[in-house]
Amino acid sequence: MVPENMKLLPLPPYAPGLNPVEHLWDELREKCFGNAVLDSLDALEPHLEVSLREMELNQKQVHSIVVWPWIINSLLN
Repeated sequence: MVPENMKLLPLPPYAPGLNPVEHLWDELREKCFGNAVLDSLDALEPHLEVSLREMELNQKQVHSIVVWPWIINSLLN
């Protein structure tokens, strides 16, 4: 059951271009890990934490990546 304050939006089964978080991961990969060579997954975690915290502080950047007019329009209608 979906709560009244939520709205389900049907998406194709595989559509990474329509999933805003995919673009966020692309941004992290490109800007924060572009040429990084890490020894292990354990070495990845602190690097990822720092990158996510930096991104969290830059709301304008996050907004530009994940907030698209069609998403806003879908939520408002």
